[in-house]
Amino acid sequence: MENANELREALAPLCPVSDEPALLRAHATDKSGLVGTPGLVASPRSTDEVVAVLREANARGVPVVPRGAGTGRCGGAVPERGGIVLDLMAMSAILEIDRREAIARVEPGVILGDLQRAVEAVGLWFPPDPASADDCAMGGAVATSAGGLRGAKYGTMKHYVLGLTVVLPTGAVIRTGARTRKSVTGYDMTSLFVGSEGTLGVVTEITVRLLPLPESDGTLVAWFDDEDAAARGVGAALDVPVVPRALEFVDARALAAVAAHRDDFELGGSAGLVLLECDGAPEAVERELALFADALRAAGAVFVERATDAEATQRLWSARRGISPAVTARWPHRFSEDVCVPRAHFVEMIGDLHAIAARHGLSALGFGHAGDGNIHASILMERGDDEERSRARAAVADVFRRALELGGTLSAEHGIGMTKREFLPLELSEDHRAAQVAIKRALDPNGILNPGKIFPAT
Repeated sequence: MENANELREALAPLCPVSDEPALLRAHATDKSGLVGTPGLVASPRSTDEVVAVLREANARGVPVVPRGAGTGRCGGAVPERGGIVLDLMAMSAILEIDRREAIARVEPGVILGDLQRAVEAVGLWFPPDPASADDCAMGGAVATSAGGLRGAKYGTMKHYVLGLTVVLPTGAVIRTGARTRKSVTGYDMTSLFVGSEGTLGVVTEITVRLLPLPESDGTLVAWFDDEDAAARGVGAALDVPVVPRALEFVDARALAAVAAHRDDFELGGSAGLVLLECDGAPEAVERELALFADALRAAGAVFVERATDAEATQRLWSARRGISPAVTARWPHRFSEDVCVPRAHFVEMIGDLHAIAARHGLSALGFGHAGDGNIHASILMERGDDEERSRARAAVADVFRRALELGGTLSAEHGIGMTKREFLPLELSEDHRAAQVAIKRALDPNGILNPGKIFPAT
């Protein structure tokens, strides 16, 4: 990067900026563990300040890396090539909740869980619910099209974003989409930016659609002492002619990690757990849960439990949300991926994950959203030294290849970032990649915005 003092002096009248070492270190990484070296951190408070930073950076050819809460797992917010980290967390206002239109407008620094609570207070509901909902920012959730636990029935962020205010790398401001539920005026630019990982523009305002708050919900958990029975349980749940709000699977190793990490979680079975939730009218919820309970018992569940009160429900779901920190505490050296396969192959892919790890002399664990085929696959390491990491990388590559062989995809909701970009040719043809790179170059002719993310050469 050009002289940092000169750039800081140029930006200081336009936007709060700092090169204080502790702040730079705090903005050097995300949950991926990858680390970059930023020259400056800019903390805009408005769209106008984002415009000012991008215009200055574009004129000087300085990289800009948009950043939300830093909860991403693929290195999307890591300043790999230095430059400016654009910290958007100061833009944290819920601008509007319109009950009649059932929409909300928010700035990118709003915590997703805070939005959920705000709309629920007025009888509305925002379904996207990643496990990091209380930590992740809306801007980052849009950037990766985050999904989460309710994806089986309600989908991901891309199904709820109606419109965006976006600052392009040149400093131009565009507004995509509309407040309306229907809009086909020109290309669907909103969908282009959702999931683009901050490589095409900086989102400064988000309009999302809301749903009525469900009248009731219910949670069911089934425990299995046999791996084959656990696999049958997932298949049986998928065969029930009901779409649950959530359908989760946790394998034995992940269960043990949670039990060791939490005092309020006891194992009800040693080989696997199926956790599901239904919502709607009370009588419909009861009928649907009964269908799932019968199917899971028939598949071999040793214990099926209906959460009978809010405390029990919260305990079960907080344990599910706590899997990642529990696993990280036990295996700090691990590669965590989020492949997605057709639902019919979910159980097969879990088995293949363990077999692949074993072939490389390692172990693995798998959990995730069985309702939409999204597996959070971890390749575990005990030491994390160069030799073990080399074997783990080879295992990850095999996991990706197997997911694609089953008709799946490299990423369901974490994005590509830095960690998966080398594998992109496994899924996207050369012509397909070229078309996407052409879009990037059209919007970012000087290549300043989050360079190298998704596509290494950009």
